[in-house]
Amino acid sequence: INDVDYRDWSLQALQSNLGVVLQSSHLFAGTIADNIRYGDLPADQDQILVAAKQAGAHDVIIAMPLGYETVIGEGGSSLSAGQKQLISFARALLADPQILIMDEATSSVDTLTEARIEQGLRALLKDRISVIIAHRLSTIRHAHQIVVIDDGRIIEQGNHDELITRRGRYYHLFQQQSLSNLWQQAEPINVEQPDGI
Repeated sequence: INDVDYRDWSLQALQSNLGVVLQSSHLFAGTIADNIRYGDLPADQDQILVAAKQAGAHDVIIAMPLGYETVIGEGGSSLSAGQKQLISFARALLADPQILIMDEATSSVDTLTEARIEQGLRALLKDRISVIIAHRLSTIRHAHQIVVIDDGRIIEQGNHDELITRRGRYYHLFQQQSLSNLWQQAEPINVEQPDGI
């Protein structure tokens, strides 16, 4: 990892340099600020604000009744999937791990919410080794290296543009998802029926 054999690291060093954002990141009973601070317990309010702004969570948080001091229950059941993910992104940014693993981190949000959290995602991935497990290809579009796995086997490898040019499995999946996203974002059409029909 960055030219250092990870086997030479202690377990504690490895754990402190590893961040994980899951599909359903766990939030704890307490304030929004405390949930972000969990990424770095000694962090002060200014550091929490910087992480939240970088993650794209700040505007969402200040729109809550008490902003960063809004109290949430265990699991954050009063929050939307997108709000939970933004708080999780801010927590991971505050922890500032060298290695980040994201497992389906945007799969529980709709495509419009995903577009809103893209800023946070890009900030989270910047300047660190990232392993992203995703079925939603827009999440990995800007990755330096994409590995397509089918039935446990690597079937394609390259960046987004290379894989699109090859017109293989990735290309077809990307086309399907792009069309699906267009349908989800399309405005409903009102068709007036003539009288008597």
